[in-house]
Amino acid sequence: MRHVLSRLPLALPLWSLLAPLAALGALAWPGTEGWVLLPIALCLGAAVLAAVHHAEVVAHRVGEPYGSLVLAVAVTVIEVALIVSLMLAGGDGASTLARDTVFSAIMIVCNGVVGLCILAGGLKHRVLAFRVEGTSPTLAVLAALSTLTLVLPTFTTSSPGPTFARPQLMFAGVVSLVLYGAFVFVQAWRHRDYFLPVATEEGDEPAHATPPSAAVAWAALALLMVCLVGVVGLAKRLAPPMEALVQSMGAPASLVGVMVALLVLLPETLAAVHAALRNRLQTSLNLALGSGLASIGLTIPAVAVLSLFLPNPLLLGLPPTGIVLLVLSILVGALTLGSGRATVLQGAVHLVLFAVFLFLAVVP
Repeated sequence: MRHVLSRLPLALPLWSLLAPLAALGALAWPGTEGWVLLPIALCLGAAVLAAVHHAEVVAHRVGEPYGSLVLAVAVTVIEVALIVSLMLAGGDGASTLARDTVFSAIMIVCNGVVGLCILAGGLKHRVLAFRVEGTSPTLAVLAALSTLTLVLPTFTTSSPGPTFARPQLMFAGVVSLVLYGAFVFVQAWRHRDYFLPVATEEGDEPAHATPPSAAVAWAALALLMVCLVGVVGLAKRLAPPMEALVQSMGAPASLVGVMVALLVLLPETLAAVHAALRNRLQTSLNLALGSGLASIGLTIPAVAVLSLFLPNPLLLGLPPTGIVLLVLSILVGALTLGSGRATVLQGAVHLVLFAVFLFLAVVP
């Protein structure tokens, strides 16, 4: 044990070991008013940075695309747990919470994360390369899942409103699991080479570094989980002050879900931008699109089962504005990811769409 601990600081600096503990301590700290908000916010930021570091250690050990898959699935599992806990707690927004959270996650990763990565990487490297054979099929699965689960309920007639009847909801949950399982099988085993970063001089430098030992990687994975729990827990604690802020602004209640989703997805965003700056856009796209798929593929089955025990119907169908933004995002994403090359122009387009989404979330 002493030998293992002596090796951990080589790949895991002291701050990355203390940040998860600080996040857990902040979770136990009483109250979220006044000056207490500042240390909670600082602990949240430290947990996000530590999560990114530990995810990169794990990714370096297992290689791509497994590293991206680990972070995407870990964040989404805890996101689903947060959604389920809030839905069980009830409230006025419980019926639309799953829809608003999943839709926000899709808009964040497909426009915000992708746009920021392409813009940042394009400014540094001019032209970024990625593998069309990996990104285009992933976007196709994301388009199919998002349409079947977020658009189709608006037009079905077996139940009133933008809802699925119970058999339809169960079928949608099974379909989501099947498609996500097929994606994971293709990404991790069948066609793993489609999701590996394109070889570049700048991007290959980290790959030649000595991978961390198995003990360090396992320690980083455990600390990653602790960090993600801290991120989600602190985001949940900060939700009431954010809700009060939203109410004071006169904005819709769904904006709280957007703000929480932004906080929860911070680790993936920072990891994706870091990869893009190293000219590894494929890793960034694996993180972004994989997170969107995991969000739908795991959330819809979970809420489908949960709906059996909820008194209120589960509203999944998007309003017309959301449908337009979703279709436009998928169309622009298909054009961006269809050439294998990206520049700052594509990044600017995606960021503008993300800005429109945020603006309409405040002023619907």
